[in-house]
Amino acid sequence: MEDERKNGAYGTPQKYDPTFKGPIYNRGCTDVICCVFLLLAIVGYVAVGIIAWTHGDPRKVIYPTDSRGEFCGQKGTKNENKPFLFYFNIVKCASPLVLLEFQCPTPQICVEKCPDRYLTYLNARSSRDFEYYKQFCVPGFKNNKGVAEVLRDGDCPAVLIPSKPLARRCFPAIHAHKGVLMVGNETTYEDGHGSRKNITDLVEGAKKANGVLEARQLAMRIFEDYTVSWYWIIIGLVIAMVMSLLFIILLRFLAGIMVWVMIIMVILVLGYGIFHCYMEYSRLRGEAGSDVSLVDLGFQTDFRVYLHLRQTWLAFMIILSILEVIIILLLIFLRKRILIAIALIKEASRAVGYVMCSMLYPLVTFFLLCLCIAYWASTAVFLSTSNEAVYKIFDDGPCPLTSKTCNPETFPSSNESRLCPNARCQFAFYGGESGYHRALLGLQIFNAFMFFWLANFVLALGQVTLAGAFASYYWALRKPDDLPAFPLFSAFGRALRYHTGSLAFGALILAIVQIIRVILEYLDQRLKAAENRFAKYLMTCLKCCFWCLEKFIKFLNRNAYIMIAIYGTNFCTSARNAFFLLMRNIIRVAVLDKVTDFLFLLGKLLIVGSVGILAFFFFTHRIRIVQDTAPPLNYYWVPILTVIIGSYLIAHGFFSVYGMCVDTLFLCFLEDLERNDGSAERPYFMSSTLKKLLNKTNKKVAES
Repeated sequence: MEDERKNGAYGTPQKYDPTFKGPIYNRGCTDVICCVFLLLAIVGYVAVGIIAWTHGDPRKVIYPTDSRGEFCGQKGTKNENKPFLFYFNIVKCASPLVLLEFQCPTPQICVEKCPDRYLTYLNARSSRDFEYYKQFCVPGFKNNKGVAEVLRDGDCPAVLIPSKPLARRCFPAIHAHKGVLMVGNETTYEDGHGSRKNITDLVEGAKKANGVLEARQLAMRIFEDYTVSWYWIIIGLVIAMVMSLLFIILLRFLAGIMVWVMIIMVILVLGYGIFHCYMEYSRLRGEAGSDVSLVDLGFQTDFRVYLHLRQTWLAFMIILSILEVIIILLLIFLRKRILIAIALIKEASRAVGYVMCSMLYPLVTFFLLCLCIAYWASTAVFLSTSNEAVYKIFDDGPCPLTSKTCNPETFPSSNESRLCPNARCQFAFYGGESGYHRALLGLQIFNAFMFFWLANFVLALGQVTLAGAFASYYWALRKPDDLPAFPLFSAFGRALRYHTGSLAFGALILAIVQIIRVILEYLDQRLKAAENRFAKYLMTCLKCCFWCLEKFIKFLNRNAYIMIAIYGTNFCTSARNAFFLLMRNIIRVAVLDKVTDFLFLLGKLLIVGSVGILAFFFFTHRIRIVQDTAPPLNYYWVPILTVIIGSYLIAHGFFSVYGMCVDTLFLCFLEDLERNDGSAERPYFMSSTLKKLLNKTNKKVAES
């Protein structure tokens, strides 16, 4: 198998090139067609953004809308000083029509403040409270009608109920007193027709009017916690950044110890498992029912039953013994490859130390990704709010024209008004039937696709830049004397000047797979209500296949970008050469991948766990820093979770640089073995530690 890999089954090994001294500087542009496609796509993306910004109106998301389709609290409008939306009869929001039309079938107006007292229209009309009551009537209301006419025409609400604003909407101030639901001090309310109803009906109406009532309150409290704890959250994230940097520096000295301790611990844990299974197997000898076989017992929902069978513990002992033997054999036969992986990890720590500015590059990637996310999110919001206001007929009584579209300006004098005298032409939702509105779904898909393409391009640019910088380190014969000045900036310039097309090509392939996965998720959500088992099975298989395909393409792209950074070849050639090079050294690839995965996992757990524990003790007032203590919070888990998630992202950013360094040095190491033989004309560029492990030497050349 080894000979097959070396003799052409996976390509031919690299031949010696006397002019090759690391990343090639005299290179040409690659995959120009893809570069042109990317530029054209960006122009189209900008055009979509302009169209969306022209037709969209984000105020539809921010501000509530009254029955006339006008915004509440919007500056420059007549409702500028009326930020809250008031429902005439919120009980009607419990109607099933809300689910169909997304609008309560009751008049809604913008008000300066929500009602703070219980008051009926009949009582207010004959008292000094009428001036207060009038502010909750329709704009321009004149007291020149009878009570019945005012209530019939929907000019004023029949009753005012103490309310509190939530999400700029007035909702009844409901609370419990001795187990009784109350609004203010009332347990019942008058419906405007002289009868009183239990407040529970009002509660149900309020709940259905806004199903996210509690979620909105939770969001406000979380926001309050952020406003008082942001300073300490930033301190926690800075601590995580310092710990990440220290961990990477210490890997130069502790990588070998951590790997061997991990291997020994795994062997000891498996050994204890075997011993425990044997003791349980011996303890059950002679007990009644312990000799029943697993086949005779069959399937049991209470899995604890199986622990009373000797055969169960025998099976566990055999499985653990097999795993123990496999690990010991792998350790014996792969010991040198494990040592090589450890040496490469230590070398990566040295490389990061010499190219220290590489640790700051994730900030560039983060900034560019933020731009992509901001443009995508803003475009998506403008696209989703670029519909037009649609008005429909609402009538509490039997009206054949209910839910038909109407024009609020001409409705009072229209035939619809004469056929249904009690009907109202009220704002329903935002929509449209034009060609632009029918194309909105396609524009949203294009928006998502371009986001994936640009985001993957930004990540690819970072990978090529880092790979070029670390490859310059490896191919410097005398480190760090032969290391070029500003290797990171040089690699960044080469990537943008020569390989924008190749980066766009790799990012395009990955974006296509990702947008297909998004579409599959959308279809899967639509098929959940269906009972077609074949369709569900097919969808599951497709999702699994495309998930695996995405992982493979990411792996292939990563190594292709390393080859692009070194040799300046196009994407397809670089991907093929990288794949064949890795397949010729598949065992070394597997060992290095698992060793680095373990170290990164250990580092992330150490950093996130340490900072998380510190944040927990601080925000729960169990420790104090100097004279300062944690601020009072609604939910102490809000800053703690933020610090934990932020610490993980910071550690992931640092380790992504370190991981790219390891992968780059590994490919360079494999190329070094195939290109050179240690002679004076063809010296090895690897470190002295690696040469010692492989019993390699450079003749008549000073050790690096």
